[in-house]
Order: sequence, then C-alpha cells, then structure tokens
Amino acid sequence: MPKGLYLITDHHDHLLERVERALAGGVTCLQYRNKVKDYAARLAEARELQLLCSGRGVTFIVNDDLSLAAELRADGVHFGQDDGSVTEARRVLGQDALIGISTHSMAEALRAEGEGADYIGFGAMFPTESKDVRYLPGPAALAEVRSRVQIPIVAIGGINRDNAPAVIDAGADSIAVISSVLASPDPHLAALELSLLFNRKQPTPRGSVLTVAGSDSGGGAGIQADIKTVTLLGSYAASVITALTAQNTRGVTAIHGVPASFVAEQLDAVFRDIPVDVVKTGMLFSVEIIQALAEKLALYGKRMLVLDPVMVAKGGSNLITDIAVAKLVETLLPGAYLITPNVPEAELLAGLSIRDEDDMERAARELHRMGARNVLLKGGHLSGQEATDILFDGKIVRRYTSRRFDTNNTHGSGCTYASAIAAFLAQGEPLPIAVGRAKAFVTEAIRLAVPLGQGHGPVNHFLAAQRVITQVDTVLFTKNEKLKELS
Repeated sequence: MPKGLYLITDHHDHLLERVERALAGGVTCLQYRNKVKDYAARLAEARELQLLCSGRGVTFIVNDDLSLAAELRADGVHFGQDDGSVTEARRVLGQDALIGISTHSMAEALRAEGEGADYIGFGAMFPTESKDVRYLPGPAALAEVRSRVQIPIVAIGGINRDNAPAVIDAGADSIAVISSVLASPDPHLAALELSLLFNRKQPTPRGSVLTVAGSDSGGGAGIQADIKTVTLLGSYAASVITALTAQNTRGVTAIHGVPASFVAEQLDAVFRDIPVDVVKTGMLFSVEIIQALAEKLALYGKRMLVLDPVMVAKGGSNLITDIAVAKLVETLLPGAYLITPNVPEAELLAGLSIRDEDDMERAARELHRMGARNVLLKGGHLSGQEATDILFDGKIVRRYTSRRFDTNNTHGSGCTYASAIAAFLAQGEPLPIAVGRAKAFVTEAIRLAVPLGQGHGPVNHFLAAQRVITQVDTVLFTKNEKLKELS
C-alpha cells in the first residue's frame, strides 16, 4: 500500500537519471504517467523505470493505462475518475495488484472505497502548475475524508516541502509530488527532504541524528552538547568522536586527535546498524578525518548533512588547521544540506569581511555559490540589541531575530543551535520551521543559563527544552482539536 513519498513522473528529458536519484532519497512508490509518447516508447521507458524500482523495493504503478500495466506486470494501476474499473483492473492484473482511484470529494472517496480500491488519491491540496485544477478541497477536506475512509490516502496537488506538514498532519498516508522533486537540481536531496517529513508521525524518539564531533570534557559544547540537545528535544542521538579535549569554561588546555582510521570504524559501526536521518558535524580536526567522513557518506548514501564548521573554541583555541578547512570546503561543503557558520567562520570560508546584515547576506550567497544547499549565517558576533541570523536557500532570504543577552554563559551555543536544527529536521520539520524552533531553543538556553565555572559558562539545555517543547505541545493540541471539530 502507498505510504510515504509517492513520485509521479513528468515528460521532461533525462527522466531515468532524475528518477534514479530521487529513489535514493526515499521514494516509496513511483507512478509512471505519460500521455505524450506512443505506446512502444512508453513501454520501453516504463520498463527501465520499473527495473530501477525493483532494485530498490519501490512500488511501481502505471497511470490510466491498464494494457501497459498488464504487459509490464506492474504492481498496480491508478485511474482518474471514470478512466477505468476496479473490477476490470483486478481481473486483468490479479487479486494482489494495487488499484488506486483519484477522488476530489467525500462522495467520490467513499464510492472508490466501496468499489474495492486499495487506495485513493485525494486533492488537489493546493494550486499546481502540472494541470488545470478544477477541485481544490485542501487539507481540511482531507481531514474529514480521513475520518471516514479506512484505506490509505495519497494526497495530490501542489505539495512541496513547506506545505506538506499540514497535509501529513491532516491524515495523508502518502504525498504525491512531481516538480517538487523532479524539477529540483538535486532530486535526491529534494526527495530526502520530503521523506523525512513523515517522521513527524512516529513515536518518540522521532528520527535519529548522528553527531560527528569532538569531546568537551567540561560538558558544555561538542559531543556532549549535541547529545544533550538531540535527546532533550526528542530524537535519538548517535555519536562519532573525532578528538578528545581537556577543556573547561576557561578554555582548552590540550587536544588529542582520534586517528582517522578509528573515526572510520566508528562511522561504519553506526551506519551498518542504525538508521541515521541527519548527520551533524562539529569539530572535524584533521584533513584525514574530513576525508574519511566524505568517503563514508558516499559509501552509505548521502544523508541530510548539517555542517557546523567549528574552527575556534570559545576561549580562542584553534580546533582545525587551515589545510583541513580547505579540505572541508572541497569535500563536505558542496554536499551539505545546511551549513551553519558564525561571522568569523563565514569570513574565513567565504573570504569576505562581515560588518553588518548586508555583508552577512553577501557571505551567505557566496557560501551557497560554493555548493551548500542552504546557508544559515549566525549574527551573534555582531553588535546591537538584537541577534539576527540569515537563512538563504538560493532564492529566498529569511531572517531570524532574537534579543541579545549580556552574558558570558554562551559556551556551546553554536553546537547546540546546529544540533537542535538537526533534531527538528529528523523529526519531520521543514527547514524554515526547524531553524525557527532551534533559534527559539538556543535563545532560551542562553537566557536561562546559570553561571558555572570561572569562564564562559554553558547554556541551559534542560530548561530551554522544557520551555520549547511545552510551547509546541500547546500548539499541536490546538491543531488537533481543530481537526477533531472538522471530523
């Protein structure tokens, strides 16, 4: 039965290549739809797509063409209203075939279920460019249908990363997309973004984060801050340690790098057993460790990578060499889903001087040009009563502003911020929401920090998590009550 990300093909060039990349990102069902090519050409193209699907265990459905589905022995067929009979499809394809029907109203949904359909398509959820939309029932109508229909529902129409959560929360078992994935310059990453959104329906801990970073013996930053953050926010945390530091609130007194071969062993151990949703990096220490991480990410399949380019400790100690920085830019930055530099780190990476928000935006654009899919440039090092961070995705600039606190207790704030984003992504939040929630979390963690030690004290992970999670639970309760009213 369709569950998760349901991809429908388009008519553009290089379809096989784009679909193959998308399948690796978590597509669970592919629907072949082509009303342009002749039968022979469609048969040849569909066979190649079917082979790709069988290699990854992806369900293969043919749109509207029962003869083509039968010749291919496809997993099933999907009909529009009045385009085919469930009974006839079952007779031709067999009792185990999946039969889907597109519906646009409660009446059509109930009729399709009554006729024996295995699942329904329902929509459109939002306006779409792929076809002229005559029906736009939206998520509210989907929630009502979900309350009365027992078979799986595939939500259709205008769905993208940012509006999909409303559709999933309304009860969709699957979301059908075309251009949101296939028109993306990176169909793998686009599919991965959408696939992860379904983690929002999972029990706690929702999603998993692997942090690859150094150990802080003082407990305020590094691996320790990452694990605290991910765990307190409700995801599962795994870890790979790159270096040991002798460190407290006053600074770093010694660093012992972990051999790259052992870092590789740790990565193998995690990836071979634990389903990692997001990889978050911190202190990577050496060229060899960066190379080992890049190789393992390529070997085990690219995960969503949140790259926090940790370079200098709060007390001023260098945590990575210039040669290693160059290696990071060469091997990890181009594949990063998100990079989260502060102002000094962005200046070094982008080669620009940053004095104000305009400079921040220029640096963010440069880092995006260098290959990062999304850039979050943190403005905490600038002056002023407010701290503004800039998120740039190649098209849209978003700003996240909070009050600036006059405190020395900010140790681990960068690690905490990036780990919180990674956790919220793993839990099924789209990036703009994940950043907003993480910004609220780290702001509270700084505001609530209690002096500890004689230098830069750590932020307060525990109380901040309680505040942020309580606020979110209140919002979710309100949303659920509204959905109950609709049903």
